[in-house]
Amino acid sequence: MTDKREYTDDYTDKTLYIPGPTEVREDVIEAMAQPMFGHRSERMTDLYTTIVEDTKEFLGTANDVVILTASGTEFWEASTLNLVDEEILVATCGSFSERHANVAERLGKSVDRLEYEWGQAVKPEDVREAIEESDKEYDVVACVMNESSTGVRNPVEEIGDVVSEYPDTYFVVDAVSALGGDYVDIDEHGIDVLFASSQKAFAMPPGLAVCTVSEGAYERELEKDSASWYGGFQRTIDYYDRKGQTHSTPAIPVMLAYRKQMKHMLEEGHESRDKRHREMAEYTREWAREHFGMFPEEGYESQTVSCIENTQGVDVAGTIDAVSEEYDMVFSNGYGSQLGEKTFRIGHMGEHDVESIKELTDAIEDVAGL
Repeated sequence: MTDKREYTDDYTDKTLYIPGPTEVREDVIEAMAQPMFGHRSERMTDLYTTIVEDTKEFLGTANDVVILTASGTEFWEASTLNLVDEEILVATCGSFSERHANVAERLGKSVDRLEYEWGQAVKPEDVREAIEESDKEYDVVACVMNESSTGVRNPVEEIGDVVSEYPDTYFVVDAVSALGGDYVDIDEHGIDVLFASSQKAFAMPPGLAVCTVSEGAYERELEKDSASWYGGFQRTIDYYDRKGQTHSTPAIPVMLAYRKQMKHMLEEGHESRDKRHREMAEYTREWAREHFGMFPEEGYESQTVSCIENTQGVDVAGTIDAVSEEYDMVFSNGYGSQLGEKTFRIGHMGEHDVESIKELTDAIEDVAGL
């Protein structure tokens, strides 16, 4: 049993280069420190409609947007309950895509996996083959856009184009660790449901899940006998259309922070934000290949999280501790026992830029004696 450890308010601030949470602007943090107000007030309607409509504008989507107090995990469950009667195909290429499949199994669905070795990317032609050769009619094909355990960026645009050829099958994308830092045209590529978390590339405090929902996905739920209560598309979207609010009590302070940060994101622009993240990713890959190696399949590297292969056999855990102690910077080891010392990960997302990423790589070089 875990012993209580008292929170002391006496901690050194560390600059975060992990795959989320990431750094948050000071004025975004300050936005949370406002007097509390009722979640059924006109002020709440102003706040919630602002963040929903600003998010639609930033993403460039005509689809509905739902923002709930939750982690992105909520929409693993909700999209499965809302869209899947029985059959779902999940492409798995790492820990989080595998977890998506596990969620569907725990919800009692029949799950087929399109499995790849960790580090490999999902291929559109394999998705088409899996659909064509199966004797099942899949309600949903699910894929992670950015597999942060392996640093793989899957080509969800091309996969969406394939799934769009099958009008009775819906395409669900986990974009938790990519959205806001890696541009994706949601509507153009037939992505029915795409969801993310506020604490990743959006560079906001944790606590909110963001989901886009196509008209087809909404209509699909209406045909079903059961759906998610908290994350139901009909329940959340209809309540927004009637009231301009969430159906359940939201984390108002985090939504105030979201409003502030989304204004910054709109000012920068989606394409400019994408370009900045691409530049950070390119710098990190170049540095990694000079000193180590990249773990993901070439050509499918993430734009927000680099998973670097520890080809030099450095003490990953020791290096992380030393960089944290000496430079007050935090990066991440490989994910879980499979990749713990074999890889390490640098999150280049949110409000970082190439200069701030270089500060981290310089620190790693110093500590590891590169």
